[in-house]
Amino acid sequence: MEDPQRARSHTVTTTTSSFAENFSTSSSSFAYDREFLRTLPGLLIVAEIVLGLLVWTLIAGTEYFRVPAFGWVMFVAVFYWVLTVFFLIIYITMTYTRIPQVPWTTVGLYFNGSAFVLYLSAAIVDASSVSPERDSHNFNSWAASSFFAFLVTICYAGNTYFSFIAWRSRTIQ
Repeated sequence: MEDPQRARSHTVTTTTSSFAENFSTSSSSFAYDREFLRTLPGLLIVAEIVLGLLVWTLIAGTEYFRVPAFGWVMFVAVFYWVLTVFFLIIYITMTYTRIPQVPWTTVGLYFNGSAFVLYLSAAIVDASSVSPERDSHNFNSWAASSFFAFLVTICYAGNTYFSFIAWRSRTIQ
């Protein structure tokens, strides 16, 4: 009865050590693309994150629930802010090179195109919902969020253009 226990403990030890070896090997191949943030698409993503954060924090700091249209603006701003942070992490860590099954150029084109369209609609809704008569206490925050929403829309339009160029060059080859 002692012999099976020894075999079992030996197997556990072997499995644990091979797991540790695999873990240390995979963690040492961590890639980091420092040059991505120096490219125009990288700078646009950083601008989208910063300006998008301004859009939803300027609205969230007010009593936005009194105007139902700001719910749409908040949804678009927070949703695309989270996804843009996610894509920035994917691009900086070069995760897209480890998952070649995903058509990253197509995903980027769809993401940036949908962000452009939905942010444009949110910016228009934001701007049309701002009026000093409605609530003068929140007017400045809402007006500023509208301005930044249009800036984020321009950034997503730029990234949509770059995504289209990358997608087109990839499909032509």
